[in-house]
This record gives sequence, C-alpha cells and structure tokens, in this order.
Amino acid sequence: MIRTRASALIRTFACLVVVALGAVVAGAGTSQAAGYRYWSFWESDGATWTYATQGPAMARPADGAVNGFRFAVSADSGDADRPRETPDFAAVCGATPARDGHKRIAVVIDSGTSADAPDGEKPPALRAECARVGEDATSAEALAAVAKPLRYNSEALLCAIAGYPASGCGEQVAADGGAEPTPTPPPTGTLTLPPAYPTELTAGGMTGSDSRTAVAHRTTSDGDGPSFGLFTGIAAVVVLAAAAFWRARRERG
Repeated sequence: MIRTRASALIRTFACLVVVALGAVVAGAGTSQAAGYRYWSFWESDGATWTYATQGPAMARPADGAVNGFRFAVSADSGDADRPRETPDFAAVCGATPARDGHKRIAVVIDSGTSADAPDGEKPPALRAECARVGEDATSAEALAAVAKPLRYNSEALLCAIAGYPASGCGEQVAADGGAEPTPTPPPTGTLTLPPAYPTELTAGGMTGSDSRTAVAHRTTSDGDGPSFGLFTGIAAVVVLAAAAFWRARRERG
C-alpha cells in the first residue's frame, strides 16, 4: 500500500511540474502578444541604421551625422522598425552651407504606416531635413530645429514629432492592433530625469528648466515576461510536491 501511495504521489508531482511549466509558457506568450506605439531613435553611418544606445537629449552628434526617428508598434529594441530610408548626408545637407560655430545633422522622420497609426490618424509622409545647430547641440535640439512642435509627457518621453500623433504617448497596443483599455507608457532607458521636464520644443531650443529628454528605449526586462508572482506561485507548488514525494519515500523505506 505504501508503494501504491508513493506511486500516486510521484504521478501527482509530475503533473504539477507540467502544469507549472505550462503556466510559464502561457504567461510568456500573453506578455509578448502586446507591443507599444512610440517613437524610436536611430543613428546611421550612411549605409545602415543602428538603434541608439542613448536618448536624443544625451546624444551629441558630430557634423555630418545622420539621425532617424521612426514611429511604430514594437515590443522592444530588437523588434523595433527602422526608418524606411537611409539617406546620404550630402543629399540632405548638401544645399545647407556650413557656418562657423555650427554643425549640420541630417534628420530622417519616418511616421510609420497606417497599421501603426492611432485610430483616426493618418501618418505624414517620410521626410529628411537638414538641421544646422550649435556645435554643442544634442540630437533632440537638432530634431526641434526642423520638426516642431514636439510633444512630451510628464516623464519627458517624446510623444509627438511635428504634431504627430495628435494624442497618446507610448500606449500599450493589443495583439489585434487596438490600444489596451489602460495604456502603460513603454519603459525608458537608464537616463534619470529631473522633476522639471519640458513640454514643448521650438526651433530655438527646448522650453522648460532642463533640456534633457528621452525617447523610448524598450527593454525585455520590464513587461515582456511572466510576472514575479507567477514564478513565486510555481515555486511554492514545486516545493510542496517535492516535500510530499520525500515523505512518501521515507514511509516506503
């Protein structure tokens, strides 16, 4: 009878482990089904685009640099859509003469496709502009010089370029393309912002008490995997099942 009880406990233990693993897979699938609608920031060497490692308010490109901004729905930086055009700097800024104390930055603004657009909005056409700014200017200041008005949220996340989109900011989007009932802004990078933040940029620079801001840099460590609570519950089930299994072995012995 002891052997029968032990066998039953072993089968129960195996079933619990299978259920726990299934919960992990199901939780991961659910979390990855959603993405975020936001502007991503890119840098180009003239041939390919590279996802920027810092926000445009921290990046200080040199004369001749090419910056890109793409509006799209994506889950993280590895999934983000690149700007659909990689222009040559000379083609964009060739007609803009150099000036002492200034630098020229080619800025590509890709507002994405209708599939990425919020309901009721139509994305503007892709365009490339040459920003001539001060030598110490950031990428954010270069963008402001050619694509005002810019809109930011209370966390200094870039929400709109040249007024697009008219509303919303980094909202979570369901797998069917619709916005979630309770939108959550995408996580940003490690840049820490002061309490005072800008709400608008103009061609002359950023308004507000600080010129730092952030474009969404999605990470896979926040919101893209099963929750801590799920893992805690699974661990508890496994521990209880293991204890039952050990007790059965002792009784059999």
